Amino acid sequence: VYVDGKLTIQQPAVDPVYQLIGTAVAATAAAMFRYPDFFKVGIAESGNHDNRNYEDDWGERYNGLVENANYGAQANQNYAQNLKGKLMLAHGMMDNNVPPYNTLLVVEALQKANKDFDLVIFPNSAHGFGQYSYYMMRRRWDYFVKNLRGINPPKEFELRAPAPTRR
Repeated sequence: VYVDGKLTIQQPAVDPVYQLIGTAVAATAAAMFRYPDFFKVGIAESGNHDNRNYEDDWGERYNGLVENANYGAQANQNYAQNLKGKLMLAHGMMDNNVPPYNTLLVVEALQKANKDFDLVIFPNSAHGFGQYSYYMMRRRWDYFVKNLRGINPPKEFELRAPAPTRR
C-alpha cells in the first residue's frame, strides 16, 4: 500500500498485479501514465483528461484560473507515452457532461507514441452509456479477467437487468 508516494505496507503473499477503473475524472489514465510500473491494467471511462477542455468551475476549483502553466501539467495526453500496462478507454459520443474529444486527445497521443490500447465508443450514448451500461459492465469484467488472469472469458456473455419484484 502506498501513502503519499511511499511504500507503507508490503505483503509478499499478495499478487503484485494492480488494476484500476475510473469514470469522469480521468484518474485511471493519470495513474497509469504517471506510475506505469505499478498499475498493470486500467479502464478509463468518459474521462476528463484535460481540464482546459471541461467546465471552468471544475478545473478552477482545484487548479486556479486557467493558464497553460498550471493546466498543461495535469493533461493526460502529455504523459500517454509512459503507458506500459493494458488500458481500455471508453466514451459515449453524445456525452453532455465530459466532451468526447477529451478521450480522443489521449487516443491521439497514444497513437503518436505507438502504444497499444483498447477503445470502446458508444455512438449514441451519453455519460453513463445508458442502454449499453450492461454491455460496458461485461467488457470491464472481460478486460480484467483476460489481462489480470490470462483467462479468456465466455464469448459475448449477456448481462441483463434483474426482473422487477412486486411488493
